[in-house]
Amino acid sequence: MSNDHMTLTETSKLLLHDKEYELPTITGSEGEVGIDITQLRNKSGAITFDSGYGNTGSCESAITFIDGEKGILRYRGYPIEELAEKSNFVEVSFLLIFGHLPNKAELEKFHFDLTHHSLIHEDMKKFFEGFPPTAHPMGILSAMVSSLSAFYPEAGYNADIKLNIVRLLAKLKTIAAFSYKKSIGQPYVYPRNDLNYAADMLHMMFAVPSESYEVPNVVAEALDLLLILHADHEQNCSTSTVRMVGSSEANLFASISAGICALWGPLHGGANQQVIEMLEKIKNDGSDYKKYINMAKDKESKFKLMGFGHRVYKNFDPRAQILKKSADKVLNQLGVNDPLLDIAKNLEEVALKDPFFIERKLYPNVDFYSGIIYRAMGIPTNMFTVMFALGRLPGWIAQWKEMRETPGARIYRPRQIYVGETKRPYVSIDKRK
Repeated sequence: MSNDHMTLTETSKLLLHDKEYELPTITGSEGEVGIDITQLRNKSGAITFDSGYGNTGSCESAITFIDGEKGILRYRGYPIEELAEKSNFVEVSFLLIFGHLPNKAELEKFHFDLTHHSLIHEDMKKFFEGFPPTAHPMGILSAMVSSLSAFYPEAGYNADIKLNIVRLLAKLKTIAAFSYKKSIGQPYVYPRNDLNYAADMLHMMFAVPSESYEVPNVVAEALDLLLILHADHEQNCSTSTVRMVGSSEANLFASISAGICALWGPLHGGANQQVIEMLEKIKNDGSDYKKYINMAKDKESKFKLMGFGHRVYKNFDPRAQILKKSADKVLNQLGVNDPLLDIAKNLEEVALKDPFFIERKLYPNVDFYSGIIYRAMGIPTNMFTVMFALGRLPGWIAQWKEMRETPGARIYRPRQIYVGETKRPYVSIDKRK
């Protein structure tokens, strides 16, 4: 990674125990300012305390830029709106991982490689057979990605990184589809070389060997768009996990497996699943969505509208604006008749017009619309986070690769403030009360 766009400006001063310390101030290419505390502990013996790392920059990165106040998201400098309109997931994956838009020859080669590395080793099918029918697809996905280290034992520090990147990008959709087939007890469907990335994934999920099935174009296009919009999102929980595990020089497969586990949590990748569960709750209560709108406004109520507002975006989520158009298109073309989707549209209409939501900038976010689209596409709720992982994969890989290529990169080792017992003598068991 190049630091050409990073500048050191005036120093900041910290007054601690009547002693003053000067700390360098770093300014990024988009004007972001950070105080460099790398040497603070050596100089003063003190550390900073930042629960959850919400105000701590753990790295310098040239991959993704977010301005939550202005609703900006860019991959390698390219606005997400332009990529969503003009690009595709394979091209965006190349951009994130290798740092530039591919030329025609590069894109054709990358697409060819992803197509022809999509089969998994036949012995891996035995691993799938070992999982119980109740196994969550995310648990299977994480385990199977980790197992790739066994099939490609050369995946260590000095491995052919580009080959392993291609292998993982190509095979994850096959592993994800097989995870789904395992969960419903259907035979596996192998990848096809004549389909694009998104269509191939959907074909492996929904085709049955004894029947003819063609993936609807509107569904394949919607999935490709969803994958682009989820491809990277700066230093979130799962991305930071990938970097932390990778900082120990763990191989690519192990690092990504850890990221999948982090994404699995309901506070992270499970948010769009919570949207559908909320809609089901409203439906089971007579579909009275206005009742739940009023509950969301009531400070005494513990009810929260899932899929509205965003921790990062204080204005609007640019991905949500793109997905709203896609959701309308998918629902219209598929002609889906689903009471849950009707409730979702009613909630959306109220939230976009009600002063309570507008003043608090509680707009529908990417999780709200992605849940609706996945539901309309026929993807079951327990597969939502798997689809999220598939989209986030190129971002994870790019972040892992960037960290490994950064000169002088250190193993991640956060500090803590100890609040336990001070030194005390050991008491033998016969004297304990």
